[in-house]
Amino acid sequence: MPQMHLAAFLIAGPVAHSHALWRHPQTQLGFLQPAYYQQIAQVLERGKFDLVFFADRLAVSDRYGGNLQVGVQYGDQDTFRLDPVPVLSMMAASTKYIGLGATRSTTYYHPYQVARTFATLDHLSSGRAAWNVVTSVNNAEAQNFGLPEHLEHDRRYDRADEFLELTLKLWQSWQADALIFDQQAGILADPTKIDYVHHQGEWFQSRGPLNVPRSPQGHPVIIQAGSSGRGKEFAARWAEVIFTIQPSLTLAQQFYADMKARLVAYGRSPNSCKILLAVMPFIGATEAIAEAKRTEHNQLVYPLVGLSTLSNHLNYDFSQHDLDKPLEAVSVQGMRGIYDLIAHLSQTELLTLAEIGRRYGASVLVPQLIGTAVEIADQLEQFFHAQACDGFVISPAYLPGAFEEFVELVIPELQNRSLFRDEYTGKTLRNHLNLCNSPEEVAL
Repeated sequence: MPQMHLAAFLIAGPVAHSHALWRHPQTQLGFLQPAYYQQIAQVLERGKFDLVFFADRLAVSDRYGGNLQVGVQYGDQDTFRLDPVPVLSMMAASTKYIGLGATRSTTYYHPYQVARTFATLDHLSSGRAAWNVVTSVNNAEAQNFGLPEHLEHDRRYDRADEFLELTLKLWQSWQADALIFDQQAGILADPTKIDYVHHQGEWFQSRGPLNVPRSPQGHPVIIQAGSSGRGKEFAARWAEVIFTIQPSLTLAQQFYADMKARLVAYGRSPNSCKILLAVMPFIGATEAIAEAKRTEHNQLVYPLVGLSTLSNHLNYDFSQHDLDKPLEAVSVQGMRGIYDLIAHLSQTELLTLAEIGRRYGASVLVPQLIGTAVEIADQLEQFFHAQACDGFVISPAYLPGAFEEFVELVIPELQNRSLFRDEYTGKTLRNHLNLCNSPEEVAL
């Protein structure tokens, strides 16, 4: 019987999809402390999660109103974020099995840096690393790297394609058996099994080889979340895990069918990429208690803080529009898939811009599930069996309690239905995801 995969969503800072997270009375304010992240990782590993991954961006964004006022005062997604890779290193040291994913941008890093960073993380975690590939979204990031504005939407995916091509060449520049470590003979490695890459492209040049040996997984698992047309093509070519936000079962089914067909069009097996649907559970002893928990959470969100994050995501200043009127049609260069969802909700539910801000601040459109543990499991099972996803990204409303409740209450219910593993059966993230496992097999 097929079993679902589970990932946990985090940002190394005070906000996740929930902008109420840092205000919630059950949240522990340990966002700058290593023990905080280690505790979360241990909770998730106790629940046998496949992986935890960190979203990231490279700026304190000021898109809304052209200043920092709203975002910093009320705590939007980009008020502050720690670099997730060192955070994952701390988590790796305190766990044995759970996969560990971090975001790196193909627009503001070089392939050699990224290849080296994630090969190192894969070694130090014994094969549990994942790279969440992003192209970045707004001008604030560009200006931090000395550029006046962010690359145009499709061009940054063109750059990302070449970025992945070169990064994979670098990861493959060491054959799996290149290291010898013959202490008596004094031979460290076989130079015939280490190759230059000599890459010359439109965006990048690199001689190689990488100065990190082939890692346990061959290369880290590739995560992607593109939802525009161009983003979907990129994901179909490269991704091994796709993270998606879909507001309904029907839209999730359509996305799932579309992406699986795109995989086949690239000559890939539909099972070579796992599609994980984001959800935010509120669990109670009764449905009424769960609903009260969601209401308490959502009432902590200021509409303007949601619009600040939305402006950052879409690279568009929504402060120039009337809060009491519906969303106007605008042209954006940021996350076009998010804009399409916002426009769809605005039209179908007749939301004002302020209502959109509150909705976006509550969950960044991640569906909020309410119910008892049995009812939450029922909802997850419905989506899973309806071919809407291969599993779920669990997004917390408060920390670490939301993950603790899910692990203690919902995981056993899923296990009783044989929908989720009872124990880890392998040690690498590829094992957990049922992806190809040996370095020789790993070649996108």
